[in-house]
Amino acid sequence: MRVRSLGIMLLISGFATSAFAADRAIQNGIDVWSTAGDGSTFVDFAQTPIPAGFFCAGSAPFTAKVAFQGVPLVTDNHKVLRDTDTIVQRLDDAVFNKRGTAVTRTQVRALSLRSVTPLETRCGKFDATVRLDGVQPITQMVIHRENEKGGTFSGPLWLNVKVSFTPVGRASREALEIPLAVRFRDNIQYPWRAKSIAPELTGFVRVDTDGDGVADIYLPGTSNFFAGVLSTQGKPGTRGGLEKSYTTCHLSNGCQHCTTCALCQEP
Repeated sequence: MRVRSLGIMLLISGFATSAFAADRAIQNGIDVWSTAGDGSTFVDFAQTPIPAGFFCAGSAPFTAKVAFQGVPLVTDNHKVLRDTDTIVQRLDDAVFNKRGTAVTRTQVRALSLRSVTPLETRCGKFDATVRLDGVQPITQMVIHRENEKGGTFSGPLWLNVKVSFTPVGRASREALEIPLAVRFRDNIQYPWRAKSIAPELTGFVRVDTDGDGVADIYLPGTSNFFAGVLSTQGKPGTRGGLEKSYTTCHLSNGCQHCTTCALCQEP
């Protein structure tokens, strides 16, 4: 009888330990990403052609696909964000309900992309860059917990950007610009992991959010949430509990942005 009672107590203790091991809320903070120049991030102007005469008098409508790569954001501490070129902020603490689901608002706060190669036009070559343009829309992230180590998240991302085209090899470097509203659809279930074993960004960091090369706005750290990293339990293909370069892709009409976790590393 004592053995049975001891077994029940140990079982209850195990459940309690598991429950308390997991944070009840995801704290607000930022998720930081880097963009590879492998062609997976692009704008296909066949969907929204650049009008005739944009690059020079008599130029034809531009309908080519332009591949982009990340350019590290300007910050007040160059070592803090490493190769980060994209920052999404989780604006609220997200509290898990009894089903293990939490919700927070999200907003893109910084973006720094450059064309992998110059654009070829009858008016010459142009380098293209992408930066945020004005106040950004707010969307919603839904976070699911699978175990105390993490789970999955999903949600759309909306952003307003400015695409700038700078002449290459000419005396005039004045950029031509077009605004572009990008509405990335709700993504699939991407992984997240509790922050306890990942590098920690504490406090605030000042970041260039408008693409002028000057760090202008303080953003919070990454909190207890690491987007784009697999939980260890029941996940094939992991090494030491983490998959170093899990890629997440957001899709829209004519646009795709694929990123990896900028601060993730093997434990």
